[in-house]
Amino acid sequence: MERVFCVTRPSPRRRPSPFAGPLTDKLVPAAPVLPSADAPGAVETAAAPGSTAEPLPADQAQRLLRALAEPIRLQLLQALQHGERCVCELTSDLDLAQSKLSFHLKVLKQVGLICARQEGRWIYYRLEPSALLLLRDWLGQLAAASQSPAIPCS
Repeated sequence: MERVFCVTRPSPRRRPSPFAGPLTDKLVPAAPVLPSADAPGAVETAAAPGSTAEPLPADQAQRLLRALAEPIRLQLLQALQHGERCVCELTSDLDLAQSKLSFHLKVLKQVGLICARQEGRWIYYRLEPSALLLLRDWLGQLAAASQSPAIPCS
């Protein structure tokens, strides 16, 4: 099977996108959320086996969440959940104009949520699971931190 890497490089002719900032240097396997022995009901995230990666920075989380805020992009991710798809299939399945679909695919690719490969004149897109897992871990850490009780006011 051909290995596809998602690396985004800004074009020198275009102004940088607000979604730019590939996550490929931060992608790690997901860490499960485990119950904590410290306090009942509290949870903590476990480090992924062999993981030495830093947590997802807030600005990268913001770019990912901004890309996911558009309903069409969520539909695209759902359309790709069962595997790689050709642009022609996505255009007909989502009933979108090719130019509109291309814009949304570009945004998802820039933030590292999807990868593309070209075969002849066709481009095939697929989800980038490590980016989704990284975002899941970040959300898990946020949820775990939110379980702390408030410090009593004096």
